[in-house]
Amino acid sequence: MKKFFILAILAALLLTGLACFKEKGSGGPAVEAAAKAEPAPEFSVTTLDGQQLSLASLKGKVILVNFWATWCPPCRAEIPEFIEAYAELKDRGLEILGFSVDDMPEADLKSFVTKAKMNYPVALVGQDIVSAFRPGQYIPTSIFIDRNGRLRYKHVGQLAKKDLVRIFEELEKE
Repeated sequence: MKKFFILAILAALLLTGLACFKEKGSGGPAVEAAAKAEPAPEFSVTTLDGQQLSLASLKGKVILVNFWATWCPPCRAEIPEFIEAYAELKDRGLEILGFSVDDMPEADLKSFVTKAKMNYPVALVGQDIVSAFRPGQYIPTSIFIDRNGRLRYKHVGQLAKKDLVRIFEELEKE
């Protein structure tokens, strides 16, 4: 019986490993291109600094919508690279929107954002925004919207700066 239990655990671990390998490919990023570019959901958010942002107000820019939370280690790990990318690419038309799904007072989130020196807009979003974008059950999840307001790429997990830049440059050319 003990031998069967150990074999069952090993089989489950092997299947889990294969599922992860299949999802991420050969060590590359798990970036999924949209099967067809569908319109991004209309949204309107108020950022922590009081700025009103909407899909319409950002038309003509490449938008990275990043669903994240302060308690999520991979979310926190990608922030420094997002800060660098935003500083380098904002003037070329990149907009990064940090959509926090934290369950905390806005003042606490603002304190975190200030300490992390986040230079891109951050908003505490509710279920309405999550439902509209359908990021899935895992964070961080990054969704790219092209200059014409269409959903183009979705990345589940920590997004590296090099992949962010590569996708931005591809969408910038269009």
